[in-house]
Amino acid sequence: MTNNDIFKKLRVAHKLRDDDIVKILALVDFRISKSELNAFFRREDHPNYVECGDQILRNFLNGLIIHLRGPMPKKGEKKANTNPSKHKAQKKSNK
Repeated sequence: MTNNDIFKKLRVAHKLRDDDIVKILALVDFRISKSELNAFFRREDHPNYVECGDQILRNFLNGLIIHLRGPMPKKGEKKANTNPSKHKAQKKSNK
């Protein structure tokens, strides 16, 4: 399986459009045009087909993490309480 195949499958699985992918790559300061992006999704026998390199796929995956989870908290910041079981226990004890 090539990087192009992985990129295509992620695009379909997350229902991403070209604009979305460009924005996701921008989250990790990687700029790419729509025409450059479309070259990755062409068939291998197409004259304008381009192999997706490791750097592009890596940046897309890192951007996708930020897109789905949000940016990492800065060191020293406390994370919000995301454990729902503790939150429910606190509500019950307050009643």
